[in-house]
Amino acid sequence: MRAPRLTEIARRARKLLPRTVRARRRAVQAVMAGCVLALLPSAWTHVVAADRLRTTAGAPAAEVAVVFGAGLWSGRPTPYLANRLDAAAELYRAGKVKVVLVSGDNSRTGYDEPDAMRTYLTAHGVPGERIVSDFAGFDTWDSCVRAKEIFGVHRAVLISQGFHIHRAVALCEAAGVDSYGVGVADAHDATWYYGGTREVFAAGKAVLDAVFEPEPRFLGPKEEGVSRVLAALAD
Repeated sequence: MRAPRLTEIARRARKLLPRTVRARRRAVQAVMAGCVLALLPSAWTHVVAADRLRTTAGAPAAEVAVVFGAGLWSGRPTPYLANRLDAAAELYRAGKVKVVLVSGDNSRTGYDEPDAMRTYLTAHGVPGERIVSDFAGFDTWDSCVRAKEIFGVHRAVLISQGFHIHRAVALCEAAGVDSYGVGVADAHDATWYYGGTREVFAAGKAVLDAVFEPEPRFLGPKEEGVSRVLAALAD
């Protein structure tokens, strides 16, 4: 059987289109309304974070910096994660933060984001005793909630890529952490464009997390790593 000719395909496609001007107008309006609704969550994250984004040089002093995981390559931080860690090290060296909380995924054998992040930071001048690991930062919401509920963080500078930092600030604010965000710059490669596109969809989940406040995948007992470091510095 021969494939339909192009004219036949076009004829069939026309049958699917609204036939009246009014119907076509309504179809266009429906598409536009759908686009607006799809972008509303992303708009919410940008509004919440609008006056809370800083550069590393302009970041306010805070006791804690939170670095979100961004994947490993052969056990080492990806370039995107390395850029986040570089910003955290810069804030530490500038005396703007006292503790770095590294939050990432350690849910399977042989994959340990927090330990890889710790190794990278110590190699870049951050003392190991100033680094606290959250091994259950499975997503942004979990990291924010655990920072507050498990590690007792009430104010922090968050570090991530520019396309993610708005959502990170919005979610940590919703979790009760007074947050400022540093969005590190990266080359606009395929990964950057993928991350930006993904954020449109991830923002929808962020709104649901902020509204319904689900418990993280793993909450666990309180940990004193952050408070212990700060107490030692206060002595």
